[in-house]
Amino acid sequence: MHQEEHLKSSDFITDMVIGMSDGLTVPFALAAGLSGAVSSNNIILTAGIAEIVAGCIAMGLGGYLAGKTELEHYESELKREYTEVETVPEKEMEEVKEIFAEYGLSAAAQALIASELSKDKTKWVNFMMKFELGLEAPNPNRARQSALTIGASYFVGGLLPLSAYLFTDTPQRGLIGSTVLTIICLFVFGYFKSKVTGQPPVQGALKVTMIGILAAAAAFGIAKLVA
Repeated sequence: MHQEEHLKSSDFITDMVIGMSDGLTVPFALAAGLSGAVSSNNIILTAGIAEIVAGCIAMGLGGYLAGKTELEHYESELKREYTEVETVPEKEMEEVKEIFAEYGLSAAAQALIASELSKDKTKWVNFMMKFELGLEAPNPNRARQSALTIGASYFVGGLLPLSAYLFTDTPQRGLIGSTVLTIICLFVFGYFKSKVTGQPPVQGALKVTMIGILAAAAAFGIAKLVA
């Protein structure tokens, strides 16, 4: 029996990837930069925790606003489409025919489908939203869920590179431990993210890891130059 495998939780995975990738990369880069400029792990931990809290709020708020904007945009277009169906139904029916013409249906088939579809205003509008405008009805809880997922992912990701500084006595040793731990986490995260999204796992893991290393190296180098 044929079974189709499709990714159904793309919104959740997208939010998790955004939060986790930034959470692993930004605090790691900050800690690496500070390791080249300060001599106390306490300073790095304090700054790192402050950054994680600020990052959680900023990233979560960004996800919330993005979700609200998506919902508001959809509702605005839905209202406009209902108005067009009521005021200029002939034009909307022609647009239905044009959509099916692109699929190679005959003029008679186009007219029949447009006529049948126009009998149910709700289904007609939903059809136009999807096939004319390319818009799917968003989850009404998308904004809240996005904010929580991104914020929590950022928080978890950010704690990982900082944890090494809790168990070392100098920033240099903390940086070594943080680098090893973060590289492993980036690789594992990149591998599973790529696997879930249908991309080459190893290639995706290496790409995510290299981005984190480059960000940390840049921060460390700039801190050294400034100090």
